[in-house]
Amino acid sequence: MNRTDLRGSSLSRRALRAALPRAEFDVAAAAEQVRPLVEDVAHRGSAALRELSERFDGVLPQQLRVPLEVLQAAVEALDPALRAAIQESTRRARLVHADQRRTDVTTRVVDGGTVTERWVPVDRVGLYVPGGLAVYPSSVVMNVVPAQAAGVGSLAVTSPPQRENTGVFAGYPNPTILATCALLGIEEVYAVGGAQAIAMFAYGFEDGDTVCEPVSLITGPGSIWVTAAKRLVQGLVGIDAEAGPTEIAVLADDSADPEHVAADLLSQAEHDPLAASVLVTDSPELADAVEAALARRVSDAKHGERIREALSGPQSRIVLVDDVDAGVLVCDAYAAEHLEIQTRDAAEVAARIRNAGAIFVGPYSPVSLGDYSAGSNHVLPTAGSAAHSSGLSVQSFLRGIHVVSYDEPALRAVAAHVVTFAQSEDLPGHGQAVTARFGDEVPTP
Repeated sequence: MNRTDLRGSSLSRRALRAALPRAEFDVAAAAEQVRPLVEDVAHRGSAALRELSERFDGVLPQQLRVPLEVLQAAVEALDPALRAAIQESTRRARLVHADQRRTDVTTRVVDGGTVTERWVPVDRVGLYVPGGLAVYPSSVVMNVVPAQAAGVGSLAVTSPPQRENTGVFAGYPNPTILATCALLGIEEVYAVGGAQAIAMFAYGFEDGDTVCEPVSLITGPGSIWVTAAKRLVQGLVGIDAEAGPTEIAVLADDSADPEHVAADLLSQAEHDPLAASVLVTDSPELADAVEAALARRVSDAKHGERIREALSGPQSRIVLVDDVDAGVLVCDAYAAEHLEIQTRDAAEVAARIRNAGAIFVGPYSPVSLGDYSAGSNHVLPTAGSAAHSSGLSVQSFLRGIHVVSYDEPALRAVAAHVVTFAQSEDLPGHGQAVTARFGDEVPTP
């Protein structure tokens, strides 16, 4: 791994942003490439979806919507141990997300005047589940559970058809994805992938008896092409985020176990050659020991070449700092998707962190626990956006609506202030909308 030595350096926010690594992820350029695909789906619907599946996935689904009997067959074929893991992950996620549900709050501003914040779920959500380098049933759990906890009434899932599938699953998404959907009670599943799947959710389609209604919100991870398509349809629909490659930062001192740190850095690097693994430490000895441990582990890893490319890439780094306090500043500037704290007094150090998608405290809270079974959500902000955005939660599927209710005396009491504001902004009609209720005169309280 490359090294950046910040010992004795300026730790201003500007300097740190310039010094810290980031993966190159040009969504704007990708958006121009996928724009014709998105427009094609918008205009030609199912015909375009079929042609694009043959072109990019090398397979033509028997039906764009996966039949219920195929979903049930996937459940029956699911390995019992994996089924148990999915169900336990779901149980824990439901516990955590149930406590996130907001309640309506009414504030009495004055006698006769109230403002209520009413929380309403979006009416329909489309969830994208990737099907490229790996299979992610965990992503189904992490997206579906908060949507259901929020009370979303209509939820559809799509995932790319797999040309390797045979038998009853031929032309459909990975059976594990299908089984997870069925276990979560999702019956509307499509065999569509890539940018065209995002367009399908944004515009909908009709195909004989099959109707895919447009959604209000699209969530779920995907390739740069999926992210680019999300950018193109944002505004017509809502999106969860423009997710970039995954990233982990580990803040560690000389009390950390280098084998733990190495294993955790490696765990995220196996996602993608663009995945970022960053170690921030005040101990050169730990840095050396972690590199030695990585060398051993990478040579034995199943996805060794992918991991090696990620760890040696410009997005991954060992960052040397003067002390843990400086490390906190560096980690806040980096705003990692996943941040592990492996230091003395880890809980106290973690409490000082302001910018991170999720924080994993101490030697027994690895990121992979959060990926699957902690109960937390693993859909998290990337590329520094944790400085201003949160991960997926129940709130992601809710909209706050202010309900204003004033009676005549309450409006009379504030009317002069409203008229004054309207006049200062040269919007007399705003003031007249109040005075019209009082004989076109400014009332006195």
